[in-house]
Amino acid sequence: MSEPAKPWGGPLAGLRVIDLTRVLAGPLAAQFLGDLGAEILKVEPPGKGDETRGFAPFVGGESHYFLGLNRGKRSLVLDLRKPEGADILRRLVATADVLVENFRPGVMERLGLGAEALMALNPRLIYCAISGFGMTGPLRDKPSFDIVTQALTGVLSVNGEPGHPPAKLGLPIGDMSGGIFGAIAILSALHERTTTGRGRLIDVSLYDGTMSLLGYLSQLAFLSGEDPRPMGSAHPSVVPYDGFPARDGTIIIACLADGFWPKLCNALGCSEMGADPRYATMALRREHRAEIEPRIAAITATRTVAEWRRLLEQHDVPHAPVLGVTAALSHPHAAAREMVVEVEHPAAGPLRMLGRPIKFPGERQAPLEPPPMLGQHTVEVLRRELGLTEEQVEKLRGLGVIHGPAA
Repeated sequence: MSEPAKPWGGPLAGLRVIDLTRVLAGPLAAQFLGDLGAEILKVEPPGKGDETRGFAPFVGGESHYFLGLNRGKRSLVLDLRKPEGADILRRLVATADVLVENFRPGVMERLGLGAEALMALNPRLIYCAISGFGMTGPLRDKPSFDIVTQALTGVLSVNGEPGHPPAKLGLPIGDMSGGIFGAIAILSALHERTTTGRGRLIDVSLYDGTMSLLGYLSQLAFLSGEDPRPMGSAHPSVVPYDGFPARDGTIIIACLADGFWPKLCNALGCSEMGADPRYATMALRREHRAEIEPRIAAITATRTVAEWRRLLEQHDVPHAPVLGVTAALSHPHAAAREMVVEVEHPAAGPLRMLGRPIKFPGERQAPLEPPPMLGQHTVEVLRRELGLTEEQVEKLRGLGVIHGPAA
């Protein structure tokens, strides 16, 4: 009997990424690369490691926040402020493919570990710097977090209900934009390297990434000269595209194409509105928003969410209930798409995590691994990659350069 085929490592199998990041944007970028098969060596400072390891609540002593952004990585604790620690990083970089860091501009240079110095050691190195505002511009040296980014890019101003103070998005879109665009940039540089044989410095900022997501809202501002207004769940151009009241909650209805409008009206039991020429196109419905939306709301309020789901599904109208995060994670489609997986964590035990967002039909990728404990792989990596002896490891441990479990 033939043995079952080994799982596929992923399209980035064999690539090594040095992850010097912490908190959210950088760890997310590196995690995406790990999902695609790259080996991620997460280098953390002595003491508490990545700041998010201290973010409550905890399971088995491990932070929920850290667990959500660092699956499948190898954790090394190195004190880069000590010459011996900086030397170990240089030796690891010499054979690495990618380095990602999200310090403020200038921090790595002050450590003697900036892009120019490290790329001189390894010309094939792709060095990705992720920061709040980027390497240039008047805000270059300012600290930034997600809510600051949302405020300065206009995103915060368009979120919330009309007539109320602006509200930040529940998802940290500013930080996440840095992670997403950081991963895209690295992948593009890896492709370029196949032709040039050389690496590249990448400058990714949360500010640029978040502003780029303004999309059509930026064009509204350019064309009108006015600020787009917060509209709750409604859409500035599409009607109906909103949450509507049901007897026991809210039902989302989204008619982002004219063909859905008569279908919706049939489902609502008001086919005459679907045939009304005043509402025939998206542009006309936008003009008559004040007439259309209250009429829909009055009808949807007469039935439950479950009843509307059945009716709207029968008429092929895009719709959804408003699920809480727990319900979303337990949805049958999330299970079918393997967006929730279970791993065994050495401290937290059985641990449910998000799965890979990118699928490759026809391939069975290796199971995801749990996020690492602080310094869990320090000794393993130093022995495997640098060939350090037990005596050398213990000397570094005694100097406070490294931290991690004994072999």
